[in-house]
Amino acid sequence: MKKKAQKKVIKNVFSNYDIVLTILVVFLCAFGLIMVYSASSYRANYYYQDSTLYFRNQGYFILGGIALMVLISMFDYRIWFKQYKYLPIPMVVIVFFIGAVLCWYVKFAGHSVGGSSRWIKLGPVSLQPSELAKVGFVLFGTFLVAKLKKRLNTGKLWKNLFLGFVPMVLPFGLVLLPVVKLNLSSAIVLAAIIGTIFLCVSREMGYFWIVLALAVTVGLVAAFTEGYRAERIEHWLNPETMDQGDQIMQGLYAIGSGGLFGKGLGNSVQKLGNMPEVHTDMIFTIICEELGIIGGIALIMLFMLLAWRVFKIALNAPDLCGSLIAAGVFAQIAVQVIMNVAVVTNSMPATGVPLPFVSYGGSSLLVLMAEMGIVLSVSNHTYRSYEEDEDAEDEELFEE
Repeated sequence: MKKKAQKKVIKNVFSNYDIVLTILVVFLCAFGLIMVYSASSYRANYYYQDSTLYFRNQGYFILGGIALMVLISMFDYRIWFKQYKYLPIPMVVIVFFIGAVLCWYVKFAGHSVGGSSRWIKLGPVSLQPSELAKVGFVLFGTFLVAKLKKRLNTGKLWKNLFLGFVPMVLPFGLVLLPVVKLNLSSAIVLAAIIGTIFLCVSREMGYFWIVLALAVTVGLVAAFTEGYRAERIEHWLNPETMDQGDQIMQGLYAIGSGGLFGKGLGNSVQKLGNMPEVHTDMIFTIICEELGIIGGIALIMLFMLLAWRVFKIALNAPDLCGSLIAAGVFAQIAVQVIMNVAVVTNSMPATGVPLPFVSYGGSSLLVLMAEMGIVLSVSNHTYRSYEEDEDAEDEELFEE
């Protein structure tokens, strides 16, 4: 009997496994690994006498990330929201609280890398709390909005705003405060995540314009009150005034010199000491230089396909929580890709945001892979009947 039950569980877990999404994620990681090696080999050999240093590290992150993704996908995503006998509060609250504390901690005692104090040093490993905050925003945003969704749809604009949206968004705003100060790009991504989750539930759009105007105002104030951000805006508007060694200018040279079909894999010139940290946020420029505009467009199309698969899971999810989780992850990936490509093409002021699954970095990759595991878990449970009452499911989910 035990063996039969075990087989039945395994069949249910994998019966609706989104193979296409899984293949896309693994392919993007493998492609990113190749490009990380191409972009970083010169730097790694010059500084560390080991051309494969970043390649190996990223490989370890990818293997760990794939294992994490598969493991998380095998658990019911609703475990994050339920209360258990020996756990007084849902796990999602703990995840959000840890992310919030670390974001405030890094503001006062963060480890500085490249002039920015955004990391926490844990021995040989550096953790970026804003990355952990992203999964916290996805899960806790889903938990809060699904549980209190009726407050956003009272039928009265100002009641929705002041008795629903404002109290519910307050904890997220408290986390965004230190992130805006240290890392505006991550703050934009976090705001996009929580904004998308609220937007999916609310039937009233009026107050969203009010909140959007307020968010834009806060963003502009944050941009112009910091000297280095104002300087970046000036450089964005007048790129001809930029120093020839500037990262963005070198990135534009790389994209332009690649032409339509590129110089060939491994044949980039701009990576040879001209651009610092080219294997991280600026890796898209090396892709365009070596594989051409065609290669860059193909990569963007892969991201569009990935986003569509996540969006489809959101549409087909068996309950509201599953839909909101997938919608939040969709917003995160879409905004990060758009911002990264916009920055390296000088379509927006320079800011540091990694290209998902492709840029070098452990924190970003592991968090993304964990989130993809949760999205796959949502996909795994679409076998449940869609005729079940959604409100009844939500009430059952949040029962203590």
